[in-house]
Amino acid sequence: MPAYLIVYRETPVTDPEAIAEYSRRNRENAATSQTQFAALPRVVYGKVEALEGAAPDGVVMLEFPTIEAARGWYESDAYQQAIPFREKAAKWRVVLVEGLG
Repeated sequence: MPAYLIVYRETPVTDPEAIAEYSRRNRENAATSQTQFAALPRVVYGKVEALEGAAPDGVVMLEFPTIEAARGWYESDAYQQAIPFREKAAKWRVVLVEGLG
């Protein structure tokens, strides 16, 4: 059953250097993320339109084949080492959602 990891940036970026380092690390590990965890980017900071409630400042959504694969990616050493840069750059909310299958 597919799973989706959704990252909401709730505030504008306040530390451009930190977000640049976070992005660099993610780009550096993109091939591994795709081969090891079958991560597929589905949304990467596209236009956001709030239909109800406040719109987040940005959204990223990654698709994985299973909840276990998504959790494996999130808990991987490479991603765990990138998280402090993301957290330093803005406020975030990260959710893992099981899809239909």
